[in-house]
This record gives sequence, C-alpha cells and structure tokens, in this order.
Amino acid sequence: MKSPIINQIGTVFIPVSNIEKARDWYSDLLGLPVDGEIQFGHLYVIPMLGTSIVLDSKIYSLEKVFNTPVFHFNTENIEEAFTYMQEREVEIVTEIQHGHYFNFKDPDGNLLMICKC
Repeated sequence: MKSPIINQIGTVFIPVSNIEKARDWYSDLLGLPVDGEIQFGHLYVIPMLGTSIVLDSKIYSLEKVFNTPVFHFNTENIEEAFTYMQEREVEIVTEIQHGHYFNFKDPDGNLLMICKC
C-alpha cells in the first residue's frame, strides 16, 4: 500500500506563555505586521513561506519549552542575522558555528536556530 502520509511538514507548534507578547515578538523578529487574530484565545498562526509556525499558549509549561532546536529559520547572510539579533537584544546562546548557524532563545526560553541557506 502506498503511504497516505505526505513527506511535508505542515506546521510547528511553539509553546509560549503569553500569546499576545509572543505574537508581537515573533512578528517583530521576522519583520512581519501583526495581522490575523488570536484563535480560540491561545493560538496565533505566523504567516510563513513554507512550513507554518503556530504559537500556542495552551500547551505552554516549563517542561515543554524546546531545549533543542526543532527547526531553523533561514538566512542568506548569517553575519547580518547575528548582528540583527544582537541589536534586538535577543538572548544568543552560541556564536556563529562553522560560519553557518547560531542558536538563540525566545522570551519563553525556547531554543531556536538561524541557519545560512
């Protein structure tokens, strides 16, 4: 039987403690307007190219915060992205590694990555 499952990721859920603050922080980080509405009082879908990101305050707890990046944001210029994050006073966890990527944390402590594509 052919698999009915498509080899495509639909969305990634990120646990956040405050949906409004998380919406604003991620929108600012990505240079996006704060469009759309918070759904069901706890979900905000970030408009992305490709795989979607859904911020979800209902699933948040300290135990569910990402301790390992489960995805990465792409950049064409890793040095520029690193400087951009420093200017925004984002908590950067690593320096640029192998000229290719670095890790940082969102305000809730989720470990995320930016990687040169």
